[in-house]
Amino acid sequence: MSHGKERATSDKLGLSAEEGRALARYARAVLEERLAGRPVPAPVRQAVAGPVFDRRAGVFVTLTKSGALRGCIGTLVGVQSIRRSVAENAVNAALHDYRFPPVTAGELADLRIEVSVLSEPEPLVFRDPGDLVSRLRPGIDGVILEAAGRRATFLPQVWEQLPRPEDFLSQLCRKAGLAGDCWRQGGVGVQVYQVQKFGEDG
Repeated sequence: MSHGKERATSDKLGLSAEEGRALARYARAVLEERLAGRPVPAPVRQAVAGPVFDRRAGVFVTLTKSGALRGCIGTLVGVQSIRRSVAENAVNAALHDYRFPPVTAGELADLRIEVSVLSEPEPLVFRDPGDLVSRLRPGIDGVILEAAGRRATFLPQVWEQLPRPEDFLSQLCRKAGLAGDCWRQGGVGVQVYQVQKFGEDG
């Protein structure tokens, strides 16, 4: 397998900045419809009606409030259209992220909404823990870690809080409910993916 730095990057996922903004605005409109009783405006629906949004891809919707995480839920692979995944994951991030109480209608104006569209996850082949660390690309790769029947992922955005690969992997192990050094043990599988991330303003 080629070295990690030669793998495809997120600029090859194929959504324009305008299309990404349309998805983020659609996510907000869906939440306003669900929480505040306001229907999704026709122009917002029409903006995500093109064939590019019919494609299947993994999608995460992340909600933040005053810079702090308020909810994040998504799917790693494309089981349905990007448009439908954005709608469903927006609602799930707001109402069904077990780490947080449900978002209220009064909070909507204070939320920042980010939509991440994922490339297809690819297995990362590595010889040993040191080789794994060297093959990861901080700020670029999202990582799926599997071990002992458990699985967890971090989006590439998490590198902003955990820039050292060793810390990134240790926290990912803990997220999976495993010991923080699980990535140093045998029997660990790793997949990587890239994302295009979009907010309502770009």
